[in-house]
Amino acid sequence: MLKAFRATVLFGLAATSLLSTVQAITKVQRVGRYLYNEDGSRFYIKGIAYQEQGEVVQSADNPFGEPSSFIDPLSLGSACSRDLPFLKELGVNAIRIYSVNSSLNHDDCMKTFSDAGIYTIIDLALPLNGSIDRVVPSWSTNILNQYIATIDTFSKYDNVLAYNVGNEVVVQNGTAAAPFVKAAARDIKAYLKSKGSSALVGYAAINGASNWRDALANYLSCDPSNANSDSTSIDLYGLNDYEWCGDSTFQQSYAGTNGDYAGYNVAAYFSEFGCITSPPRLWTESAALFGPQMAPVWSGGIAFSYFPATSAQGQFGMVNISSDATTVTTGDDFDRLKTQYGQLSPPNSPDMGSATSSSFPSCPSTNDTWVASTNLPPTPNAAACNCLESTLTCQFTPSVSNYTAVVGSLLDTGCSLLGQAGGNCNDIGSNGQTGVYGRLSDCDPTIKLSFVMSQYYELNNRNAQACSFAGNGTVNPLAPSSSAAANAAASSCISNPGATFTPSAVSTSGNGAQSGGGSSNTSQNTTKNGAVSLVGDINAIIGLGAMAVIGGISALWTLA
Repeated sequence: MLKAFRATVLFGLAATSLLSTVQAITKVQRVGRYLYNEDGSRFYIKGIAYQEQGEVVQSADNPFGEPSSFIDPLSLGSACSRDLPFLKELGVNAIRIYSVNSSLNHDDCMKTFSDAGIYTIIDLALPLNGSIDRVVPSWSTNILNQYIATIDTFSKYDNVLAYNVGNEVVVQNGTAAAPFVKAAARDIKAYLKSKGSSALVGYAAINGASNWRDALANYLSCDPSNANSDSTSIDLYGLNDYEWCGDSTFQQSYAGTNGDYAGYNVAAYFSEFGCITSPPRLWTESAALFGPQMAPVWSGGIAFSYFPATSAQGQFGMVNISSDATTVTTGDDFDRLKTQYGQLSPPNSPDMGSATSSSFPSCPSTNDTWVASTNLPPTPNAAACNCLESTLTCQFTPSVSNYTAVVGSLLDTGCSLLGQAGGNCNDIGSNGQTGVYGRLSDCDPTIKLSFVMSQYYELNNRNAQACSFAGNGTVNPLAPSSSAAANAAASSCISNPGATFTPSAVSTSGNGAQSGGGSSNTSQNTTKNGAVSLVGDINAIIGLGAMAVIGGISALWTLA
């Protein structure tokens, strides 16, 4: 039952006093499988998920109940100030945010939380079209540029603990998506290193049967080159774990999972916890997660969720916000978590001087339940893809403004027509099971579509009708005049397919458009099409998921 309303203004003086006495937030680092403060003491993530749920459209194509829009909570300075007293009351030191808009200003919220000693764990993905697709996965320029834009936006803040490159992308019977997540971790890790950033690279996994869940964890922290290198390994593994329901015990709920991760080589935490299937939520799992049985394996967890969030199982959330967004009402879940978090005293062992460095073993072998190849996708190369696009003889010029909705069906049609004409779509394909990636597999979907259109156009002797695609294609007058010259130009652009390198920052033109499939600036906070800053020019689209012939929804915010 909800308690009486408590106006934020009542906490104003207390919050001001608190902020004036808190020192600058300290740096957290990973040593081996543990996190440490600057003074050498262990750091545990004692956190809460902090994001209002976007619009959720339940359908057969959205079995995970993922939102199609989002509200960036770190762009709402007054809301962060409103919520700070309650977050402090809970005693949290970290919040997890599932989507942010890189074009907005986050100074107020990030300073508010930094001054209060609260770190942020930021997921880089966006709903629907801004994350690695579960069904037709790809690691491409549009997603890389989006991730980099977010990192560049948040790089000036001292309280970013980690960036997650994905949330529940890999699921049972979908382990072939894992190479794309690992490639994303490799490239984001290299980019952060090039910027001198100490932020960790993380991934949040869905819980499942140990025969593939454990392999995923090991795969994300292994070294495919067998050289004991951490270049492709995540730093922080998150498990969205809802095993402890009601008045349970460690042996009943966590003992098996704890044992499975006992020998893990990088830092791990529960990126979500808080089962609702046996109410009320007592939060007694907190004592186990931060206690002596689990502290040697885990570095804390994130309770789900501060704001209300609806799932097929029921209602999560610990507070309600008034209609004028000024007042917070807390519930019994809030008070019980406050009590449990307030009683925690996790062990400070091993100390940083005793922690051993991680080793990065070879990757798990494939079997019936684990099919991910150790051959990873290349680093997306925006310059090569844009060069190619300029040489293509038939280019995608959409007849509708919301062209993200038609890219997938046009690719399906184009590949079918190519097959009938004796061609194929191998150049744009990716296969995480075989480890075979087409030479254009890292280009964004619109460039892939222009390539398919051009191939069909060439096979039909450059008949203008073959470039129409129901009014969505246009002959490129600047393309090479012969098929041989066009092929030579394309090969010159994609001269080194499969290469890996350190990505560079997304360049921004004078009008705010980012080159290489990046995003343009926008003032929107809630984005109804599920992505922010989608289009900088005709080559830019946060739309890898649109390629899915069977319409899979990308992995993002999943409720238990």
